Amino acid sequence: MNKQTWQRPEEISHRILTNPLGAGFKLASQLSTTSLVDAIIPPIDTRWNLVRELTLILAFVGFTSLMARVSIPLMFTPVPLTGQTLAVLLTGAALGSRRGSIAMTVYLIAGSWLPIYSGGSMGLFWNLASGGYILGFIPAAYTIGFLCERGWDRKFLIILAMLIGNAILYIPGLIQLSFFVPKEAILELGFYPFIPGDLLKLGIASVILPTAWVLVNRIKGLN
Repeated sequence: MNKQTWQRPEEISHRILTNPLGAGFKLASQLSTTSLVDAIIPPIDTRWNLVRELTLILAFVGFTSLMARVSIPLMFTPVPLTGQTLAVLLTGAALGSRRGSIAMTVYLIAGSWLPIYSGGSMGLFWNLASGGYILGFIPAAYTIGFLCERGWDRKFLIILAMLIGNAILYIPGLIQLSFFVPKEAILELGFYPFIPGDLLKLGIASVILPTAWVLVNRIKGLN
């Protein structure tokens, strides 16, 4: 592993004053860390790396599709309970911000023609009552990946990262749901019923990721 050259605070301050853009990139590179997938399957500096990247993205699209099959319809709301959210949390954390958001974008587009949404449904997301949540998967995966790339998936901050990402997907979800249900009932139909399940998913993801890092570090002899 290549060692990074860390700079003293006064050196960084001088760089910011003289070259703020370059200093920003330097500081960002020092803060960033490896994603879980890259730690398990290191990148290869050949033309086959593109194949590796595409395989990882498609694998997590498939994983999200499988988790979408875990669907429990609720009689009082058009939005079902599904395993998709857990898949989104894990996708962002494992792949990182860029690949995680790309994977969710591919999932969104593929679901327009393939039955990979909750319960085997499909269609253009803007025609679905739950389509806004699917759209929210993209920024949610990106945000979680961004935070996990900075080490949040290796300590207690993983819970906060998952909570932030989960909250983000509700924003477009509730906005779109408002076109399908009475606006005064949006929270009762699109938010409150899902809090217990979301907390369970957050707990599962928050245990899986730090545990995975412990195993990876042990196998590689880093601990």
